[in-house]
Amino acid sequence: MSALYKEFIVETLNDRGEVVKIDYKKDEYFNFAYDVVDRIARDNPDKLAMVWCNDQGDEKFITFSDMKIYSDKAAAYFMSLGIKKGDAVMLILKRHYEWWYCMMALHKIGAVAIPVTNQLLTNDLVYRIKAASIKAVICTPDGEIADFVDEAQKETETLSIKIMIRKTRDGWLSFEEGLKNAPEFERPKGEAGPKAEDMMVLYFSSGTTGMPKMVAHNHYYTLAHIVTAVYWHNADPDGLHLTVAETGWAKAVWGKLYGQWFAGAAVFTYDFDRFDSDKLLKRIEKYKVTTLCAPPTIYRFLIKEDLSKYNLSSLKYCTTAGEALNPEVFNKFKEMTGIELMEGFGQTETTLTLFTAKWMRPKPGSMGRPSPAYNVDLVDEEGNSVEPGQTGEIVLRLDGEKPVGLMIGYYRDEERTGQVMHNGLYHTGDTAWRDEDGYFWYVGRTDDIIKSSGYRIGPFEVESVIMEHPSVLECAVTGVPDPIRGNVVKATIVLAKGYEPSEELKVEIQNYVKTHTAPYKYPRVVEFVDELPKTISGKIRRTEIRARDSKI
Repeated sequence: MSALYKEFIVETLNDRGEVVKIDYKKDEYFNFAYDVVDRIARDNPDKLAMVWCNDQGDEKFITFSDMKIYSDKAAAYFMSLGIKKGDAVMLILKRHYEWWYCMMALHKIGAVAIPVTNQLLTNDLVYRIKAASIKAVICTPDGEIADFVDEAQKETETLSIKIMIRKTRDGWLSFEEGLKNAPEFERPKGEAGPKAEDMMVLYFSSGTTGMPKMVAHNHYYTLAHIVTAVYWHNADPDGLHLTVAETGWAKAVWGKLYGQWFAGAAVFTYDFDRFDSDKLLKRIEKYKVTTLCAPPTIYRFLIKEDLSKYNLSSLKYCTTAGEALNPEVFNKFKEMTGIELMEGFGQTETTLTLFTAKWMRPKPGSMGRPSPAYNVDLVDEEGNSVEPGQTGEIVLRLDGEKPVGLMIGYYRDEERTGQVMHNGLYHTGDTAWRDEDGYFWYVGRTDDIIKSSGYRIGPFEVESVIMEHPSVLECAVTGVPDPIRGNVVKATIVLAKGYEPSEELKVEIQNYVKTHTAPYKYPRVVEFVDELPKTISGKIRRTEIRARDSKI
């Protein structure tokens, strides 16, 4: 079963055995829940699908047989409530294992799964329920989120079904009771059954500007994550993979579901509320996690621990994405563990687009090379390919059709879809440059580029240097208007413990940047703050910093 993914792809290899092109075997009724999860449950029912634990000491070892049984029960229960193909169902389930049962159940029905974070407030929920015509919500009992759902329901018309897991609540149905009393599941047939081209999952993607976009993917989207798990995560069919991500974001299906199960690997889920690097390391040690993927922020916290206190011998391979990786973090983590971090890049709208494959030599700070599943290029403002060393926008060349893994489009928003998909290109809005070896190096968002005295300065290249200074915990670099230079570089900095803001420290940081990168990039303006403005998913909102500065 470890080679199940090979039944769904055609690989083209070069003379070094590297995968240079991927084609997918399509079937109009392909469905991950039936064709992968239920297939493994049939052929190898005791194979481990997930290890789950929380901070209260609870743990569960869930097999593929369990996954089939409970997803069938959940699907039958949902259908008994009138949930059918095409209905929009919001999942607010944190890292609870019930999320996997519900995701597979909705795939089996053909309903549209809409995972969201439990950090949303009433207004956030009202916008999402109205925008996607959400019919049902399945919710965690933790925190105030159920209160906010109740309040949002009063302001919307489509939400008619509310299901609570683990606890009972007035006005809500019990998930556990529903599964207990569910009828026998019967797979929907004919027009009632899902097809591969149908919308399967929808994500609200928080941007740096405007209201969140609704990113829609069909069932073929799951196939595209084979590349993620097999060639990037290097998931071990006999191992345990951990991706640090909350289920409200697309990164969860990148690393906690589709690709890993295609590869035959079990996923490890640590259900925590507040990140604690010591607790995470202890669980990696206890459960013998073999592969790890986390954003650079997590690795920054890990390298501040004394890693010699933990037995991390099970850990063989580590990857990172979500934001660009500072070389300082790469080097320190390798020094402490002997493991090189393999970077990747993608968006909610795509799957893994650029990455350092398991057969590649990593270059610290580089995102790696293009995925063999996409035709990736760098282009100028006219859409022409740029030469190595020149900055361009990362695009996908569509070659007459959308590649597997690229979104259907922004749901109910043809204008926004047309803004990013036109003239045979999908525009990521991210810029990079390519070296002579074909490695891509991140520069920044197209709207984050700072133009100062004729120079184009990417925030990340300045942030990378500032982050090397021991006083800096977090940093955001933006441009502020200047009558002479057009714009100058500003650094908004959160200091590490033990450091206090001062004019002396400001000058020290400025001088450090001047001596560690081109002097024109140094921040002429430095502001120390207690925290940086971020989206709910944790991305820095540079637009908010710029907007605030424009009012001063």
